[in-house]
Amino acid sequence: MTSRTATKPTHTDVTAPELPHRIEDCRAVGTVLARVGDKWSVLVIMLLQGGPRRFNELKRTVDGISQRMLTLTLRGLERDGLVTRTIYPTIPPRVDYALTDLGRSLAEPVKALGEWAFDNMTDIEQARQAFDTRSKSD
Repeated sequence: MTSRTATKPTHTDVTAPELPHRIEDCRAVGTVLARVGDKWSVLVIMLLQGGPRRFNELKRTVDGISQRMLTLTLRGLERDGLVTRTIYPTIPPRVDYALTDLGRSLAEPVKALGEWAFDNMTDIEQARQAFDTRSKSD
């Protein structure tokens, strides 16, 4: 017969660790990440890194984007202070879009993220296929 000995816990502090940011701050950051993390914003920021561009130039360069989606993307980037819109009083009016200082400070991390995605596309696709195959057999 084995005897069981009750043990007393030696550590009873169960307070949660202090978080570096409040939950409200994390939600606010989430809205910023949603803007800079969507595929169209990433592509537009990467293109504007080379200097100001006109709307139609952006539309021709960003494969698959509709006129409406490009307009919404540029407006969102402008609202967030990442892009400026300059209208020149010519006939027809000329409109240029360019990165602000804030936008330029974001361009390098966005470029690094884009390069990472291109470098790892094959591995990610293989992982997805393996996952899907395992999921079908479960």
